[in-house]
Amino acid sequence: MSEILERYWQAYLGFGIPMTGLAMTIWILLLAVLFGTLLAIPMAIWRSSSNRWVSVPVQVYTFVFRGTPLYVQLLLVYTGLFSLSVVRGTPLLATFFRDGFNCVILAFTINTCAYMTEVLAGAIRSIPHGEIEAAQAFGFSRFRLYTKIILPSAFRRALPFYSNEVILVLHSTSLAFTATVPELLKVARDVNSATFNSLPAFGIAAILYAVLAMVLVALFRKAEKKWLGFLKPAAV
Repeated sequence: MSEILERYWQAYLGFGIPMTGLAMTIWILLLAVLFGTLLAIPMAIWRSSSNRWVSVPVQVYTFVFRGTPLYVQLLLVYTGLFSLSVVRGTPLLATFFRDGFNCVILAFTINTCAYMTEVLAGAIRSIPHGEIEAAQAFGFSRFRLYTKIILPSAFRRALPFYSNEVILVLHSTSLAFTATVPELLKVARDVNSATFNSLPAFGIAAILYAVLAMVLVALFRKAEKKWLGFLKPAAV
């Protein structure tokens, strides 16, 4: 293992140009979670709406993308869409879907959005109606009600489930090698091919995944302690 670390540690960490390994894994994670969350905010509002014309299409979307494997979704985006003549015939689309990194971010964003939508929608529905009635009594507009009361409260309540989804996205980044993106597992596979020493090649990757997961868990636990204190039962 020491020999592999000495020769390939830069590829495993990858904080350089071009970005590889751990750095690429973190970059994919950040972009997928960021874009997925931004898309999930309006989707969660529509999902929790009493208007079925609004909520049902979102429910179908989340059912499809939570009910099918991310690996299949990634293959459809990376190879399936580029096979369409309309995509190949449009220069902008052809350039976008020819890049494996773009396909990875798109597939991960759509998948993450589906899970985040259900998490946030459930958190919105769990908000006590008294909080909403109090804000309405103070004359809050619908926009102000969501931005000041509903969404901040929903994000705090969803934090434990949100952290689980982030960890799952971290684990899913290992599928990015399918699109030839040089993330952590792709580097480990390349090192294994070069050295024929599987245990240290994949073992180093496993350790880096575990360390990153522990850091994320610690950060989320700290955030939960700070922002979920109001949900603790009152001391008697």
